[in-house]
Amino acid sequence: MEELEVFISKKEGAYLPVYATNASSGMDLCAFVDKPVVLKPLARALIPTGIFIGIPDGYEAEIRPRSGIAYEYGVTVLNTPGTIDADYRGEIKVLLVNLGGKSFTIQNGDRLAQMIFKNIVRVNWKTVVDLPETKRGIGGFGSTGLRKSEDEKRGKS
Repeated sequence: MEELEVFISKKEGAYLPVYATNASSGMDLCAFVDKPVVLKPLARALIPTGIFIGIPDGYEAEIRPRSGIAYEYGVTVLNTPGTIDADYRGEIKVLLVNLGGKSFTIQNGDRLAQMIFKNIVRVNWKTVVDLPETKRGIGGFGSTGLRKSEDEKRGKS
């Protein structure tokens, strides 16, 4: 597994992001709030974490929801995944929305989202008249169907 050195600074009392287990892909981001924040149904809020990071060129950090609070409370991250570019040096904040039916209270230190680091690939466009042909072609939304064909079920796709 590749390891990446990332600079981090934090406000006094803020929580460092940590992996919950050795096999976790994302690091948990915690709320850094002076008082509880009540997120009413269909409301959104930008929640500070109190941390600042310096990502090396060629990488990004993505902010993603935590499955437990999404499933149990209907609270998720808007703009998912949120991208933190390598040149951003401001405080990391989490944009939450409550899609559930009840108010959700955010306390200082609550684990609200995950942060995952990824390599970035730069694109050089090659303008052409026609794109290379594929089996799918221009088939868009729903063009591959809902269910597997009999051949796919038998492993003959």
